[in-house]
Amino acid sequence: MNFRWTIKLFAGLPERLGMNILEMELPAAELTVANLKQAIAEACPEHDAIISISFIARNHSYSADDQIVSCQDELALLPPVSGGEEFIHHNKSDKSSTIERYRITTKPITSDEVLEQVISPDNGASIAFVGTTREWTHGKRTVMLEYEAYEPMAIATMRQIGDELTERWPGTLCAITHRIGVVELAEISVVIAVSAPHRESCYEASRYAIERLKQIVPIWKKEIWEDGSEWKGHQLGPWNPINPLS
Repeated sequence: MNFRWTIKLFAGLPERLGMNILEMELPAAELTVANLKQAIAEACPEHDAIISISFIARNHSYSADDQIVSCQDELALLPPVSGGEEFIHHNKSDKSSTIERYRITTKPITSDEVLEQVISPDNGASIAFVGTTREWTHGKRTVMLEYEAYEPMAIATMRQIGDELTERWPGTLCAITHRIGVVELAEISVVIAVSAPHRESCYEASRYAIERLKQIVPIWKKEIWEDGSEWKGHQLGPWNPINPLS
């Protein structure tokens, strides 16, 4: 007897595999993550390299290789999140939800609207990190960026970042808004606002939140140039969103 497995695909994976959802018939209803990735690689052997560095998400949480997943779970195969190392390239011819202070939106963002969510009489310092689309990177002219998100999990992992900040720096408040879709030059793609009782912890928490967002939040960007486009992956070395930042 075989069981139907359904795995959602994101970023450049649908373009590579030619589908948004991978469906497979496998002889087991439960597998370790490592065995499931092996089955996916066997079904798509020409894409083994990107599959091997991707993570499986189970019900909106990252799963380690030794964890058990079921064909009844909501499963997704997630390539490295938005950052600097390239992992997929295409020629040019290739074709909001809100939970508390954590939002994914298709609309323009302003830093003030995010910052005001963390202003508190208990905190004497606040800071907003604003990410925008820059025109030139390593001598290559960017025309625009296009962002994609696994939205339910993106909100969940943003909330996780806020919880981690509160645990490390008590009293800290965090708000994150990230835009998806096309983001033109000089437009805002992300605002991370942090407030804390004192400025030292506010600076530290803000830097932590930025790096953690790049590590665990399933949002991807495609850089679109005059002569082509490229999906971007994690820029900090081997991608392991299960590991905490030091």
